[in-house]
This record gives sequence, structure tokens and C-alpha cells, in this order.
Amino acid sequence: MSISPNVPSPQDSYHYENTGTPRWIAVLFGVLFVALAAMGFFGYTSQSRMSQELAKAQDQNKTLSAQLAQANSSLADLRGHIEVTEQKVGMTQSELAQARSRAESIRKEQVAAAQKFGSQLSEVQKDSEQKIGAVATDLGGAKKDIETTRNDLEATKGKLDRAQGDMGVMSGLIAHNHDDLEDLKRRGDRNYYEFTVAKTKTAQRVGPVQITLNKVDPKKSRYTMTVFVDDRSIEKRDKTAGEPVQFYVKGGRGAAPYEMVVFDVGKSQITGYLSTPKDAGTGGSAATPTAAPATKP
Repeated sequence: MSISPNVPSPQDSYHYENTGTPRWIAVLFGVLFVALAAMGFFGYTSQSRMSQELAKAQDQNKTLSAQLAQANSSLADLRGHIEVTEQKVGMTQSELAQARSRAESIRKEQVAAAQKFGSQLSEVQKDSEQKIGAVATDLGGAKKDIETTRNDLEATKGKLDRAQGDMGVMSGLIAHNHDDLEDLKRRGDRNYYEFTVAKTKTAQRVGPVQITLNKVDPKKSRYTMTVFVDDRSIEKRDKTAGEPVQFYVKGGRGAAPYEMVVFDVGKSQITGYLSTPKDAGTGGSAATPTAAPATKP
């Protein structure tokens, strides 16, 4: 069998194979491919993760942007409130300044009023002290006068005496003249009414009674009179000057009687006084005489 010179022999094939691409290169390419594949996978994974993180970051950015916008809005509101507050504070400070000014004015007015009041009080105290001094002086004088009066009363007590009245009742102290009567009035034991009664047909009021002088005898100091009291008439005949002439009024029995004492018996009049108990006052109502009773010689 002839062999064609163009057909290689097995040895030539083996030699040809031995002179082709080495195996390690193929392995190297395989490793590179796997590495590239791994890198691609990891790259894809990293890219996916980064995309997710980017999306998350974008969401956070949106959230932060919204919060920032809200914060800016709140800041604007706060700035507006601050401006309004500053305006109000400015008004308050102005009002406070006015209030302080008013308070200072009031304080000055109070100080002036206090000074004026203190001055007036000093004047009042000075005036009061002067008046008190004057009153003390007057009281001293009054005490002296009272003491003098007491001494006078003690001194005149011996001059004043008692006597039995025409009704058999012991009288009180009897005055014999005007000065004695003034002493009795100062003692204040009874009510005293001094009188001068003329001889007429018309009755004359003396305290709570009325009197008509009917007859006089100056030489003997004797007189006759009629007393009108309690709607009745009481005739006192031939009485003597200095004699207590007594009579009772309604409701007066058991009490001290009314007393009448004549100091002086003149030609046509008598002078004396009427005394009544303190509790009687003007209790006796005088009768209204229609005419003077007839006198007897």
C-alpha cells in the first residue's frame, strides 16, 4: 500500500499535536473566565446593593428634605413670633416706663402729702397742747372755784337754819335773803324759784304755781296770799316773813311739801322764793283763778 506523500503519518500527527496550544493556557483561560464570571456576579451583586442603598439614601434624603422644609417653616413661624414678641416687649417696656413714671409721681405726691400732714399734725398737736394747757388752767381755776364754793357753803351753813313750817313739817334750810338763796341753789338739794309778787287781783306764776297777794302789813312783816295749784286755791293767812309756808300738791302726800319763804314784806309787794322737791319738778299744775278771793281785814 503506498502512502501518499500529502497524508501525514502518525508520528507527524503526534508531532503536530505537540506543537499546538499548551494546556495550561486553556486552564488559565478557564480560570480567567471563572474569575471574570465571579467578578461579574460580584459586580452585579455590588451594583444591586449599591442601587438599593442609593434608593434608600434617596428616600432618606427626601425624608430629610421634608424635615428640613418643615424645620424651615417652623423657623419662619418662630421668627414671626419672635418679631411679634419683640414688638409686644417694646410696647410693654414703654408701658412699664410710663407706669414707673406714674409711680414716681405718686411717690412724690405721697411724700409731699406726708410732709404736709406731718406739718398739719404738728400744728394740731401744738394747738392741742395749748388748748389742753388752757383747759388744765381752767380746770385748776374751776377746782379752786369749787373749793371756794364748798368753803362758802360750809361757811354759810351756819347762817342757814331750819324751822317748822305752818303745816307742822320741819323745813329744809331756809334762806333769809337773795345771797342765802344763791347758796341754796348751789347746794342743789331742791328746785328754787325766786319771786316778787305785787298786790293785784291778777295771779302771778311762780314756778309750777300761781300766787295772788291779798294783804300786806309791812310794820309787822305779815302778809296774806292765795296759792293756786292742782285746780284748787290755798289761802295762807297772816304769815310772817321768814316763816316756811307749806302745801302739798296732788300725789305729794308722804313726800316733802312745797315751801314758800318771804324775805321782805313791802307796802304793796312781797319778795321771796318757792322751793319744790327735786323729784317733783314742775309736777304741780297751777289752777287758773277767775278772780282773787276777797281779803279779810
